[in-house]
Amino acid sequence: MHDIVWPEGYVPGFADNFASNEMIVAGLSVADVWAQLDDTTAWPGYYSNASDIRFHDDTGPRLSQDARFRFTTFGFPVEAEVTEYVPPSEDAPARIAWHGWVEGDAQSRLDVHHAWLFEDLPGGRVRILTQETQNGEPAKELARTRPNPMINGHQEWLDGLVAAARRVAA
Repeated sequence: MHDIVWPEGYVPGFADNFASNEMIVAGLSVADVWAQLDDTTAWPGYYSNASDIRFHDDTGPRLSQDARFRFTTFGFPVEAEVTEYVPPSEDAPARIAWHGWVEGDAQSRLDVHHAWLFEDLPGGRVRILTQETQNGEPAKELARTRPNPMINGHQEWLDGLVAAARRVAA
């Protein structure tokens, strides 16, 4: 199975916080789930922790390489830029990643790398992996919080993504 590609400064174990969630489900394909993540207008319909999604320069609502967008998640107004965008193909897993940041001083600035990998598996199954690393004081606080809000929030995102893909595929 394939892995997330990490930029320097965001490698798990060396960042202030790390969350990893994965699902393998039968009856869906990469194309099914990709459509639900690629179209950001779908996010609030299946993930309660994403709102106020706006693209810079009137691009969007679909993600694309270097797209700049803003959304609110975990109570943070996050600016983001897509750093990896590899649509589904038969030759390689599909990938989306963005660098996100919350402006602020040394106590409130937050920098993240959030990545997604979608891989068709034998037997009509799809693997969905989402991982995020974070740097900054808010990330350190999130890492100490139990239950872990990042793990729980991203699991809600995966569950909603799968449910939305199943509704459309039905």
